[in-house]
Amino acid sequence: MFEAHFQTFEEPESGVALTARLSAFREEMARRKLTGFVIPRADQQQNEYVARCEERLAWLSGFTGSAGLAVVLTQEAVVFVDGRYTLQAAKQVDRKAWQIEPLADPPPEGWLEKHLVAGDRLGFDPWLHTSAAAERLQAACAKAGAELVAVDSNPVDSIWTERPPPPLGPVTIHGLQFSGEAEAEKLGRIRLEIDKLGVDALVLSDSHAVAWSFNIRGADVSHTPLPLSYALVPKDGRPTVFIDARKLSNATRDHLEQSADVEEPGALAPKLTELARRGASIALDHATAADALGRLIGEAGGKAVRGNDPVSLLKAVKNTTEIEGTRTAHRRDAVALTRFLAWIDREAPSGRLTEIDTVEALETFRRQTGALKDVSFPTIAGTGPNGAIVHYRVTRRSNRRIAPGDLLLVDSGAQYQDGTTDVTRTIAIGEPSDEMRDRFTRVLRGHIAIARAIFPDGTTGAQLDTLARQFLWQAGIDFEHGTGHGVGSYLSVHEGPARISRLGTTPLKRGMILSNEPGYYKTDAYGIRIENLELVVGTEIAGAEKPLNAFETLTLAPIDRRLIDVTMLSSAELKWLNDYHARVNLEVRPQLDEEATKLWLDQATAALR
Repeated sequence: MFEAHFQTFEEPESGVALTARLSAFREEMARRKLTGFVIPRADQQQNEYVARCEERLAWLSGFTGSAGLAVVLTQEAVVFVDGRYTLQAAKQVDRKAWQIEPLADPPPEGWLEKHLVAGDRLGFDPWLHTSAAAERLQAACAKAGAELVAVDSNPVDSIWTERPPPPLGPVTIHGLQFSGEAEAEKLGRIRLEIDKLGVDALVLSDSHAVAWSFNIRGADVSHTPLPLSYALVPKDGRPTVFIDARKLSNATRDHLEQSADVEEPGALAPKLTELARRGASIALDHATAADALGRLIGEAGGKAVRGNDPVSLLKAVKNTTEIEGTRTAHRRDAVALTRFLAWIDREAPSGRLTEIDTVEALETFRRQTGALKDVSFPTIAGTGPNGAIVHYRVTRRSNRRIAPGDLLLVDSGAQYQDGTTDVTRTIAIGEPSDEMRDRFTRVLRGHIAIARAIFPDGTTGAQLDTLARQFLWQAGIDFEHGTGHGVGSYLSVHEGPARISRLGTTPLKRGMILSNEPGYYKTDAYGIRIENLELVVGTEIAGAEKPLNAFETLTLAPIDRRLIDVTMLSSAELKWLNDYHARVNLEVRPQLDEEATKLWLDQATAALR
């Protein structure tokens, strides 16, 4: 029927089958005179998606979630995971060999303080931890009387005999028709930031920052067009991009060499050492720079200045070309979404469809746009109780049939060259219960509150977050994730530094794109989430005493009218919903070919009274 290419549904290796690896790892630790080792789920740049050769945590323990950390001692082994992955970890790791503990409360360092003893030697790979993380490990060791040992090579790699090679995805040029700003102009703005920092040079340790600064994209990790790379930008003179030359065609090398020298990744350490020996102060991104970089600079006599990478904020504020591109991408995506939603309504009531059918169908409809480069993350398609698992990913074993009476939650996105999309819709299969309608309408009211928000320039995401939760709180319920995250321009679907959450301290600026995705999850029953992407724009109110901002909704897809209790909506909320649906119909209908889908859209966007 449908075929998915960017997503797989196989179960990863897990459980008892991997326990021999743990024994071999302990032997390697003993050979290196270590009594413990820390294995983060990370690569050198703390990327969300990592290359297969960097999946050390999954290879050793079986846990495949995107956030986690393991500690192996001579007698104990523990995997730390956050709340999203507690159920998943319990299924994937051998519980006789591994303990499972929370990642945040208490943190792993607290566990180490209690389980290390005086004289222990805890190893860590300084290329896989930030300096802040290394300092936390150091403090835990000091309290226990143990020694923290930075290893020269990772012991996991020593026993991982079939470790995949590093990725060599071809680098492409992200032309001005998509980027809207030439590299020389971007580098000029970056140098102004270097001046403000008062440093001699800036290391771009985040490949997203390199991609944005030099207008390139790549194919080294899943779902994000990243060219794994580093760059060094001095306050004067040419920057250097450190990237494996095998990824570069003659055209991409020529493109890079117009604004930078190009060297192999191995040249970064000598270059930093040379600068540091001259007493240079070098800025490092505290969120992505490996502890090894700071150590290198300090040991050579330089000064490592840790702080926020200034490129992350420059990149988050989209220019006119990027904004027009994302609007075009969302209109294109809307056609695929509408065809998909009409198909679900037509086919799901039969009871024959499964979650995997849903994922494959949506990817196929997006492929038929002719512009899909990848999905922006693995599609979450959870029906019934699976919908209550916030980061659920269907496998052949977990695949559930969609039944009448279910709520189907589908969270998905696409990577197009002109923009990145992310959208969630919750769909009623058959007749929803009164409780489902009540919860859905409360989530919708929170979503509308964010979409309609008007706020002074300088407002942070933390100040807006409560708007999304207020109607849930009135019923004594809540959701345990942030309300929204930043989104890149044909880059990461989860982009910092701005977000709408209790932790969102970055002021929202015009040109930023954020998600608006409140939800509600009833364990073992159903999940609800409504997500659109929003663009921060300026707005005016007569008599306003300060500059004001608002949101322009980018996503165009019907919200399931069958799940809305109209009596709970205010007149302003009802007007927003009807106006939104009228706009969806106006912008999407002319792009549809099938008459049946046009008629479905007319019904799905009809005004509610």
